Amino acid sequence: MLDRVRALLAKAESTDFPQEADAFTAKAQELMARHRIDHALLVAASGERDRPVTRRVAVDNPYEAPKSLLLQVVAEANSCRAVWAKRFGFTTVVGFGADLDSTELLFTSLLVQATRAMTQAKTTTDEYGRNTTRSFRQSFLTAYASRIGERLSAAADEVGQEAAGSASGAQLLPVLAARDDAVRDAFEKQFPQLTHHTTTINNRQGWASGRAAADRAALHGRHAVAHE
Repeated sequence: MLDRVRALLAKAESTDFPQEADAFTAKAQELMARHRIDHALLVAASGERDRPVTRRVAVDNPYEAPKSLLLQVVAEANSCRAVWAKRFGFTTVVGFGADLDSTELLFTSLLVQATRAMTQAKTTTDEYGRNTTRSFRQSFLTAYASRIGERLSAAADEVGQEAAGSASGAQLLPVLAARDDAVRDAFEKQFPQLTHHTTTINNRQGWASGRAAADRAALHGRHAVAHE
């Protein structure tokens, strides 16, 4: 499954046609969501003891706050929880192993797509002649992450609703709820006290361009990132 997802995301990263990138990334997320459901049912039926694990993902400068936000929304769409340790330069993600694989894979691909779209976008100067590149890119990536979160959540909900309406739906819902509870408990045990870092949008052009890029990539104003 991961090989199929990697192949789809590689196509999304390489194409110059937004509609193709959209289709490839959406299909990859659908595969991951269906795999998560199938895996959860298999583990429940077999009686295996599957526990949440922890993984650290590096978040590099510059623009680490919106990059961390992107990782957070991807993690949430894949039934994981994430917290950014700013002073150490990484985000800790808690979830089941297969979900962590999906999260890291999709985050990396979306960041590649975002960076390419961001660097191709035109920036301007303000009324004082100052270059607005940094504020543009900060706002671009924040808007991109926010919109990607909306789209991934909608895609995951659609797959979940289809699965709930299937023959195994009655068995599925308590299984998924139990796994969500296990992830939440593991996360809260590791991070009993969190603060929230607020990202401020101060470049309207960057915000609008980032939202548009997220729509093309595939799948407000202020968004909170869980922060250790």
